[in-house]
Amino acid sequence: MRCLVRSAFKTRQLFGSRDCSSYVSRMRYLMRLKEDDEACLRALQSGSVLLYHKLAPLLRQTERGMYQLPALQATDVKGILGKLGKDEQLLNSSVLIGCSDDNVPQFSLDVGSLEQAAVEELCGGVFIDLRKAFFLLKGPEAPLVSKGQALLRWHQTHGFCSTTGQPTQRNQAGSQRVCLANGATYYPQMAPVVIVLVSDGRRCLLARQSGFPRGMYSALAGFCDIGETVEETLRREVAEEVGLEVESLQYSGSQHWPFPQSSFMVACHATVSPDNGEINLNGAELEDARWFSLDEIEEALQRKTPPRNPRGEPSVFWVPPSYAIANKLIQEWANQQKKS
Repeated sequence: MRCLVRSAFKTRQLFGSRDCSSYVSRMRYLMRLKEDDEACLRALQSGSVLLYHKLAPLLRQTERGMYQLPALQATDVKGILGKLGKDEQLLNSSVLIGCSDDNVPQFSLDVGSLEQAAVEELCGGVFIDLRKAFFLLKGPEAPLVSKGQALLRWHQTHGFCSTTGQPTQRNQAGSQRVCLANGATYYPQMAPVVIVLVSDGRRCLLARQSGFPRGMYSALAGFCDIGETVEETLRREVAEEVGLEVESLQYSGSQHWPFPQSSFMVACHATVSPDNGEINLNGAELEDARWFSLDEIEEALQRKTPPRNPRGEPSVFWVPPSYAIANKLIQEWANQQKKS
């Protein structure tokens, strides 16, 4: 049995060369901030703060034309609030989102009640829609800004108890809300979604919804129903959306996705028989679905930014950008095809 387990699952190195003791200390520190309101409030005074305006993150352009997240200090935010004639106590509504490798606590704050242009001028940046910001940010900044927005959105939409209808009160870290009427505790949640790249051995299947940007195709995806396993969801979604029956599947990875309202993406590869690969499209959810060759996929992966695709002209095929786990699935499939 021990040998079977080893062969069935790949061993993943979670932290690379990171010192595990440093990681553990950071996680214990974050846990303490979530449990101790006074400690979290003190940490906020020395932490870094990401600003949002109506859930759009603040970005700042560098001299090289790149964009980055300006991590402001608490004193910077207080100064901005003071110049705009606002109460400094607004800073205390920040939510805890993490801790840097240098043990600096990280927070996010929505200043949607302030005039957008005035805040942008004082910060030397611009508030950009999160979908667009993903194309501009590099490395670990994209998931950080995604988490910050997701937590802010959750608090904005969970201000009342679903049982009593009474207001809920958050802790200082923003890691939970409690109904003072019945004591019910609510925690931020993600909706589980399975995203799957289907292959018949030499081609991969991609699809598009009507709301996608012109020319963009992606892997199939669907929410898990109550009581379903990941495997059951994957098989059902493929059957429902394109009329194919999955023969085998393999887990690839996972990703938090802030749209539409915080999803937990479980990414898998799946295979179908090449003898039964005729697509029977369910038009209720998908606009189109088709098989793509390796050459088509490699050409699409070379496009690092969305093509212009002017209306009236044939659209150029492209795939989700590198920050999306759909891109990872497509890249993995292409790499595997080149090896075989």
